Amino acid sequence: MTIAEWCVFGTLMLYLLTIAPIKWIGFRSFDNAKPRDPTFYADPLRARALGAHQNGIEAFPFFAVAVLLAEFRTGPQRLIDELAVLFLIVRIAYVFTYLGDRPTLRSILWSIGFAINLAIFFLPVVRGFLLI
Repeated sequence: MTIAEWCVFGTLMLYLLTIAPIKWIGFRSFDNAKPRDPTFYADPLRARALGAHQNGIEAFPFFAVAVLLAEFRTGPQRLIDELAVLFLIVRIAYVFTYLGDRPTLRSILWSIGFAINLAIFFLPVVRGFLLI
């Protein structure tokens, strides 16, 4: 497996690990029979963790498809790997800014992550121009 493919796995684990500790810490008030109960997420930190988790679910498919498409179309693997690592780092920072209630920085990080995804997605198109 390539580094980028491991980053796809890491991104998957990140959005799962974003919500799991919140549920574990609040186990006394979390009802697994009603996992989407709005009263559990009334706490601001829990609500932000849920938001970060849901955004991770939303961001994951494009990242996974971009990586696999770039590799399938023989984009420059080293650059795909580097961008994938950068995306994972940005997503980790994004989660921390979401949990820390830093909306402006969070939006900037989301935009950077999206730009990285676009770069990975279009790597096969620009491969000839990169001289790699």
